[in-house]
Amino acid sequence: MKFSKEVLITGFALFSMFFGAGNLILPPFLGKNAANSWFWVTLGFFVTAVVIPILGILAHARLQGTMYDFGKKVSPKFSLLYCLIVYAISIALPAPRTASVTYEMAIQPYFSVSSLITSTFYFILVFIFVMNRSKILNLIGKFLTPLIIIILLSIIFIGVFSAPDTMNVTSFKIPFIDGLLEGYQTFDAIGAVVVGGVLVISMNFNKDISFEAKKDHIIKAGIIAGLGLLVIYAGLIYNGALFSTTFSEDANRTQVLTSLSTQTLGSIGTTFLSVLVALACFTTAVGIITGTADYFKGLFNNSQKVYSITAVVGCLLGIIVGQFDVHYIINVALPALMFIYPITIVLILLNIIPEKLASATVFRIVVLVTFLFSIPDFLQFIIDKKHLTGIINMIPLATYHLGWVIPAIISFILANLIKNKKPA
Repeated sequence: MKFSKEVLITGFALFSMFFGAGNLILPPFLGKNAANSWFWVTLGFFVTAVVIPILGILAHARLQGTMYDFGKKVSPKFSLLYCLIVYAISIALPAPRTASVTYEMAIQPYFSVSSLITSTFYFILVFIFVMNRSKILNLIGKFLTPLIIIILLSIIFIGVFSAPDTMNVTSFKIPFIDGLLEGYQTFDAIGAVVVGGVLVISMNFNKDISFEAKKDHIIKAGIIAGLGLLVIYAGLIYNGALFSTTFSEDANRTQVLTSLSTQTLGSIGTTFLSVLVALACFTTAVGIITGTADYFKGLFNNSQKVYSITAVVGCLLGIIVGQFDVHYIINVALPALMFIYPITIVLILLNIIPEKLASATVFRIVVLVTFLFSIPDFLQFIIDKKHLTGIINMIPLATYHLGWVIPAIISFILANLIKNKKPA
């Protein structure tokens, strides 16, 4: 499989748009708590933070449309509603979170400025990049991503060869499940359907590329991004586990990452980390706001005015929400993730399998069942769990916030059996 310079640049840009705030602060903290069970936690994290997102990119290669195409087999109204919810969540939570992380880790330790000033200047820069739409892939892929990868690999490799000899015992009961659920917080599955659309539209600027050539280009770029995420996630989780004895028990996500960078790169480590955080978070924010603006532009007959208005609204939301503490934003995001993530995963999987197994009927049944069985997971973060004990105990895996999985699989099988059953 050959990878041209253009494919490498696109793959790097895709990796960078995936790799933002959560992708940086979650893996080392996960490794700290996983400790000697880091391998199983890593496997679980891979499923929701690498495998599913890259399958989302492969689905985009097949569809070559927008996020709307992911759900249109269910119904046009459902797809419209799904898109609106995902874009609303994206610009209200993960995009502002990038500014919050940047402030806490790259600005606050060095400068006496408020989070409001930081988020304001941050999203002004994001807006400038978003308005230079046709140059985004080149700007990110050529210049920003290589810097991010070099700094990350430095922390990982130095950490592997300089870690303490002892490792803590895991605090997780079922490490694989904990890794799986923590992968939700990266927003990568949602990111796949958002930034995948950015990738498709960016490639459409070149009218001379055929459908098959674009498909091949997107698939290869997805493989590059996936391999990058896999190496970086595994490295950061492993390092968090290796240094688990050096972190305080009550250390939060940003403190663990800061401590890890200082222990691996020395006193200059925090400076390197600050640059890394700013770059990684910035590229993700650009990808999210651009994807949202692209969608609404397409919704209103490719109106550039609508694109600009959406970009302004997205950046204003970023300024407002970005002032809050990053851990507060993570906690607020949980109910939204438990609601939208299962549906997103199911839509990605249904769009990647052969069409004969994914008719409109199958789409409707599986998505409906997934939605119904994910409601208890969502409600657990809204109301007291004791009110849900009865129904949670009735649904397999519901105690692990995965009550939708088995019903979705069963409904998929039954829907195909009913569809394929011929009358006597």
